[in-house]
Amino acid sequence: MTAPRPRPAPAAALSRLFVTPLVPRPRLRRLVWLYLGLVLFGLGGALLVRAELGAMPWDVLHQGLSLRTGLSIGTWSVIAGTAVMLLWIPLRQRPGLGTVSNVVVLGLSIDLFLWLLPENGSLEVRLLMLVAGVAVCGVGSGYYIGAGLGPGPRDGLMTGLAERGWSVRMARMVIEVVVVVTGALLGGTVGVGTVVFALSIGPMAQAFLSLLRIPDGNSGATVPHR
Repeated sequence: MTAPRPRPAPAAALSRLFVTPLVPRPRLRRLVWLYLGLVLFGLGGALLVRAELGAMPWDVLHQGLSLRTGLSIGTWSVIAGTAVMLLWIPLRQRPGLGTVSNVVVLGLSIDLFLWLLPENGSLEVRLLMLVAGVAVCGVGSGYYIGAGLGPGPRDGLMTGLAERGWSVRMARMVIEVVVVVTGALLGGTVGVGTVVFALSIGPMAQAFLSLLRIPDGNSGATVPHR
């Protein structure tokens, strides 16, 4: 019986840093699901911001930081996502391709759609944007999670804390309360949209995930709450 071949140095390094394999089969379908889901989630986030009835929890923070600094909401999404990923190091969480893509693609997508979407609509239009934003986020979550390519950076922080003795519910609640309160103090919009998103994104994502999950090799990604 021959001894197993040692892994090449680059592959060994990747296995220590990332969830491996980075893209299990079917690769093309997973990549399409991942990036379609992230773009849709960015569109949903932009719709909630434009509705001006309350952004999703993390975008309340990004919006507040944007108002204080002049940098775009999408830019702050990228900065915050990168900072959160650094917190994974002491928690010993490993990212996947979906994790890194989440940081970049969501930020770019929300800025693109904020540029494209109209401002200052009537209340009826804004309510429609709110409903559409939550629904699009639900569909995007189903695609993104269904790709099975790693959790979002904020979800990894939540699960990392859970592995240190916190309950998942407590970790999520503490993180999102801190994020929303900080964002509100900075001027971010908290309102009915924030509450509707928080209450509905889980059930909606689960419903769409049951339709869109790619079988075999799903990495256990969780809902990208932002």
